Amino acid sequence: MPPLILVVDDEPKVTRLARDYLEKNGFRVVTAADGQAALTTARRERPDLVILDLMLPHMDGREVCRILRRESDVPIIMLTALSEEIDQVTGLEIGADDYITKPFSVRALVARARALLRRTRGDIKTPSLIRARGLEIDSEKYSVTCNGSPLKLTPNEFKLLHLLASRPGQTLTREQLLDDLHGTSSNIDRSVDSHIKNLRKKLEAAAGKALIETVYGIGYRFIE
Repeated sequence: MPPLILVVDDEPKVTRLARDYLEKNGFRVVTAADGQAALTTARRERPDLVILDLMLPHMDGREVCRILRRESDVPIIMLTALSEEIDQVTGLEIGADDYITKPFSVRALVARARALLRRTRGDIKTPSLIRARGLEIDSEKYSVTCNGSPLKLTPNEFKLLHLLASRPGQTLTREQLLDDLHGTSSNIDRSVDSHIKNLRKKLEAAAGKALIETVYGIGYRFIE
């Protein structure tokens, strides 16, 4: 099941933007608009990660963070409109794992969430042997067969195929694919498109059908 993220912010526009983009990237999302609601939701839903605004009504993000950290080891990303270093340091000292200053890029938010989940819970692990649509992909042997015949792929093509096929039907963004290739999602590298183009040609020639489709404006997915 996809990771569940709790987004806590009293600005509906910010909450809606974060929720929409996180859901497009395969996460489940619940929200809260104040500190007490955040604690209630966290205790009930047990999210895999919390994105927590510093400035909240009734109970601010610092206090929410302190309480969450006493009760669990859930990863926490603090959102703050304050740029002073002291506020960033304070957030980390009370138990936040990372922070992002407002206004923030939704792509950066997704990348930070994904990186934090990977560090803390191994969220990006994929099976070593995948069988799907006539393909057999073995990451231990670093081999691919299509209908029993070997398929020659470059290292980058193999990594992309393995990641996509491990999540059939799920759209993966270019940032996610770059992260798998290079260990970072800080820059959008159009070389992903080139690798995917070459990979699709090889797969279609071997299988006689399309196995990877483009989700325009977002990324790619392996056809179920």
